[in-house]
Amino acid sequence: MENRSLDVRRGRGAVSNPTGRFEAERALPFDDGWGTIEGDVVPLPTTVTPEQTRRAIVRNNSPDLGFDRTINPYKGCEHGCIYCYARPTHAYLGLSPGMDFETRIFSKPDAPGVLRDELRRVGYSPDVLVIGGNTDPYQPAERRLGITRRLLEVLLEFKHPVDIVTKSAGVLRDLDLLSALAREGLARVHLSVTSLDPELSRRMEPRASSPMQRLNAIRKLRAAGVPTGVLLAPMVPALNDVELEAILEACAEAGATSAGYILLRLPLELKDLFEDWLAANYPMRKKRVLDLMRQAHGGDLYRARFFERQRGSGPYADLLAKRFALAARRLGLDKPQEPLDLGRFRIPPGDGQQLALFAG
Repeated sequence: MENRSLDVRRGRGAVSNPTGRFEAERALPFDDGWGTIEGDVVPLPTTVTPEQTRRAIVRNNSPDLGFDRTINPYKGCEHGCIYCYARPTHAYLGLSPGMDFETRIFSKPDAPGVLRDELRRVGYSPDVLVIGGNTDPYQPAERRLGITRRLLEVLLEFKHPVDIVTKSAGVLRDLDLLSALAREGLARVHLSVTSLDPELSRRMEPRASSPMQRLNAIRKLRAAGVPTGVLLAPMVPALNDVELEAILEACAEAGATSAGYILLRLPLELKDLFEDWLAANYPMRKKRVLDLMRQAHGGDLYRARFFERQRGSGPYADLLAKRFALAARRLGLDKPQEPLDLGRFRIPPGDGQQLALFAG
């Protein structure tokens, strides 16, 4: 196999660092007799590199996403979730979707200013803007960089609706802004909760908030009046799918107002990365997990068809969908979300315009 080592590094999700699919050369591990492959596993530091932002709002026309615009303050994600469908995007940077994705992060410090300019453009029409549709806006780098917070400040200034997607209790830092937006019907948050088992969570998503911290975040968001949904994303066959009902019950008790789920997605390099992770962490379950994934995708580990890519098809996928629907209905989590208010959008006075209001 290409450039793979099944070393498990503490605090990291991937156990390999395969060359990106666009690279002409492939690197292979080679033991030259000096113990360069075997031995102690060296911790990998995280680097965060700022990059210039030419465009803040990214558009999509995918019919199964439910939104058409998003902002991602970061490329790559230190949470290290092994299942993250965004991992293959690091190949566009000439980097690996494996260890590189969770250790070589790129930030967009200019994004708030660029967003302000984009919202001022003639003809801009507001709709719900999702922050975190690709990588997590509250990953560890956000604690010191505050890019997500500055984006929320811009959106509050323009009275623009926003939906946050995260698996981090770090969202509570911005409770003041989120509650201010929510009071005007302009904000909601979706917390991703994949397991109530701390050990499984630590292995699948090693640097994300613990399950109990996420439940606490739901409680505090709801107490502050912020509509908060839960995403069981992803459900992994024979790994965390057994917890589906228990997760929904815990989130409903914490105050979640809605729920959704996604079946594990394994696009491009993620197939091999996930297989390596299973071999290193849950070798006895590996065959069962992959067999059920193939059952849900017509014999393949993944099919990228719209609507089917997030739910799968066949007996296993149908059973999972029925279990979710029954539990969500029983717990009152199947209600449609209240739409965010698009009518409050306004363009505030720019520099020099405020004084002009008092002239004459």
